[in-house]
Amino acid sequence: MKLVSIMTIEEAQQAVDAWIKTTGVRYFNELTNTAILMEEVGEVARIMARQYGEQSFKKSDTEVNLADEMADVLFVLICLANQTGVDLTDALQKNLEKKNIRDAERHQNNEKLK
Repeated sequence: MKLVSIMTIEEAQQAVDAWIKTTGVRYFNELTNTAILMEEVGEVARIMARQYGEQSFKKSDTEVNLADEMADVLFVLICLANQTGVDLTDALQKNLEKKNIRDAERHQNNEKLK
C-alpha cells in the first residue's frame, strides 16, 4: 500500500501535521526537532561519505538507505517549518528568485566549474 503519492510542498506540510497530531501525538519542541534534524543530516552524511567518498562501509552499515534518510531529513524540516509558521512553498520560491538575481552570471563565470 502506497501511503504517499506525488504531492506539493503544501500538501506535504499538511500530511506531516496530520501525522504528528494523530500518530505522533504532538510535535517535539523546536529545539529538540533541531537536534533531531542535525542527527538525520549526519546519517545522510555518513552514507554519502561511504557510498561516494573514501570511507568504507562497516558491517553495521549493510542496511543503509539513502532515500529513506533523506526523507527523514525532509520530514523533520517540515516539522520545524510547521512549528515556526514557515510556508515552505513560498520560502523556496523566494529563495530561487534570490538565487536567480544574485547568481545570474556568477556560476557561468566561475572557472572552477568549467
